[in-house]
Amino acid sequence: MTATDRSRPGAEAPGDELPPGYARRWWVLATMTVCLLVVIMGNTILNVALPTLQRELDASQGELQWVVDAYILVFAGLLFTWGVIGDRIGRRRVLLIGLGIFAVGSVLAALSDSPLELIAWRAVMGIGGAAVQPTTLAVITNVFPPRERGRAIGVWAGTAGIAVAGGPLAGGAVLEQFWWGAVFLVGVPVAVLGIVAVLAFVPESKDPSPGRLDLPGVLLSIAALAGLVYGIIHGGGGAGWTTPGVLVPLLGGLVLLALFVWLQRRSAHPALDVSLFRNPAFSAAAAALGLNFFALLGATFYLVFYLQGVRGYSPLQSGAALIPVALGMALMAPRSSGLAERFGAKVVCATGFLLITLSFLGVQLLDLTSPVWLLLLVLSVQGLGMGAVMAPATESIMSVVPREKAGAGAAVNNSVRQVGGALGVAILGSLLAATYSAQLGSAADGLPAGARDDARQSVVATLDAVRRAQTEGTPEVARAAAAVVDPARDAFVTAMHLTAIGTATATLVAAVVVLIWLPGRPKRVSSVTH
Repeated sequence: MTATDRSRPGAEAPGDELPPGYARRWWVLATMTVCLLVVIMGNTILNVALPTLQRELDASQGELQWVVDAYILVFAGLLFTWGVIGDRIGRRRVLLIGLGIFAVGSVLAALSDSPLELIAWRAVMGIGGAAVQPTTLAVITNVFPPRERGRAIGVWAGTAGIAVAGGPLAGGAVLEQFWWGAVFLVGVPVAVLGIVAVLAFVPESKDPSPGRLDLPGVLLSIAALAGLVYGIIHGGGGAGWTTPGVLVPLLGGLVLLALFVWLQRRSAHPALDVSLFRNPAFSAAAAALGLNFFALLGATFYLVFYLQGVRGYSPLQSGAALIPVALGMALMAPRSSGLAERFGAKVVCATGFLLITLSFLGVQLLDLTSPVWLLLLVLSVQGLGMGAVMAPATESIMSVVPREKAGAGAAVNNSVRQVGGALGVAILGSLLAATYSAQLGSAADGLPAGARDDARQSVVATLDAVRRAQTEGTPEVARAAAAVVDPARDAFVTAMHLTAIGTATATLVAAVVVLIWLPGRPKRVSSVTH
């Protein structure tokens, strides 16, 4: 074997021992994609159902946001814990536990009678999702040798993209035929299929020498992540970023996170080797993933309201309109690993972020009457850019983490994605709501007095207030309410344009981050035959 061969990442000598399950590795990968689809689509399928939930459950805007955020909060808080548990007791076992919890939570969510009950069962779903999502990546890291891992992670990342953008399509199709609770039942048979496939194909893997459990570190990670995400969510929900209800959990989470890092650096048996963050391949890639999901989830949040509130699309139509994002990710993510091997993760990720920036600048061209092809083009560019970022950044993180600690490494990977996504929904959602309310201004005075405050929160709430006034009010009230529709739609388009500029700014910053700090293509050593 030549020195060149040995210097190539992932190259193994003919006698190198292959990981357990290698012979069934593609079946394992297929199983992990099924498991990933279950938990991601179980969350994103809800996006197009939000307006329906608001009507059917008589949910307030705050309750509606917590239906989404209860999952995110619990999921983010427990990601690291489940990763550490998987490394200790076995990742196959954790997958089975997580899929079971997620399926039960989904059934109970579908049977909810009130917004508060639905919020509670969404939190249970978050417990199961936190066990499944990082474990799928840890299993792939353990089953595939380095020479094939990039390709496998590319497929995994592409699947995540399909699930994020494909969920709204599935949700729209379900809502066309069934009641709102059915959106939670879609994933149950798929979860059962995942359990069967895990039992049939996935080998058990865990840390052979886990050492003593760092319980204080694990508990600190839960409190820190939960506090941080709660503060972000609460601030984005309109509570005000300087209020005690936002500042206390937000600053408390940051303090606990700093304490967690301080303790991990001094622990003889750390739950996470925080020195990994000194490696640019780890830290810059983590930042790239966080900013990628900041843009993805934040944009999906306001695009759904644009499609249904401004364009008047049905849930199915709005889900179908987001297909280009899923297709772009599905096409680009598996190919981006090969491109990263050829040109380096730095170039590929930076190019991806520039494409994402271009797509959000393209949102400025979308208005009340813009052609459908323009919307599809903008979303296609967004999907291609995000697909170019996800796989190389993920592979960069996992290539630094020791295989026996793959669960903890995958949990860090997913934690930055969730925190980034929560920030995207909170910050971009706050910007959108504040701008919309300011732009709507006195136009909301045409609505009944009791409906004006809620109507200023979102275009969907405004249009719902108009419909109620037209069906329940006098002819004079109905005419006054009807006059609010066009100003509301114009106000939302203006708010969306400003929010998209904010998103483009974030992705441009991300491009700069990866260009400066993410390592480029590894240099090859000259060939010397031994």
